[in-house]
Amino acid sequence: MSIEIEKIDFAKGNGLVPAVVQDADTGKVLMLGYMNRESLEKTLQDEKVTFFSRSRQRLWRKGEHSGNFLRLVDIRSDCDHDTLLVLARPRGPVCHTGTDTCWAEANRHVNFLGHLERTIHSRKGGDPQISYTAQLFARGLNKIAQKVGEEAVEMIIEAKDDNETLFLNEAADLMYHYLVLLAAKGYQLEDVVRVLEERHR
Repeated sequence: MSIEIEKIDFAKGNGLVPAVVQDADTGKVLMLGYMNRESLEKTLQDEKVTFFSRSRQRLWRKGEHSGNFLRLVDIRSDCDHDTLLVLARPRGPVCHTGTDTCWAEANRHVNFLGHLERTIHSRKGGDPQISYTAQLFARGLNKIAQKVGEEAVEMIIEAKDDNETLFLNEAADLMYHYLVLLAAKGYQLEDVVRVLEERHR
């Protein structure tokens, strides 16, 4: 975790600091709560986000009644150490009204490629019986590279016709297998983007 509890300035807010909760995968801001030292320690210990409820004057774990917990990924403090950024993965709607966020916004993956890439990396070493991606990794680099070549050829063939659906599906297949190949080589899309940025200068 990125947080150092001793540096947090709880005194400035009479024992409380605001805690902005952000979805670790989508980047969407989910809610705002408040933490005291005890709730912060509890959050770090249990890896489920716990706040201090100002109205009830007690610790309050998000989802304790609904089951819609916030699974902790990381916590960071701002430059003045009096506000927290909580990165979490929500289990179900975050707002008590049933919406994804407390601002009634849909929590979708804006950067879906980033989400897909993380999913692909998480499949490394997985069970080939239940995951096609894990199956590809198990077959090895040569097989993955071969699949990228096959998908590239299929996309080129579809590019010569006017069937938009088939072309886009083949393009998606190529992109997916390309990301698998990058992962198999130990790289990420950002490594390729860095090369492109250098070329652009």
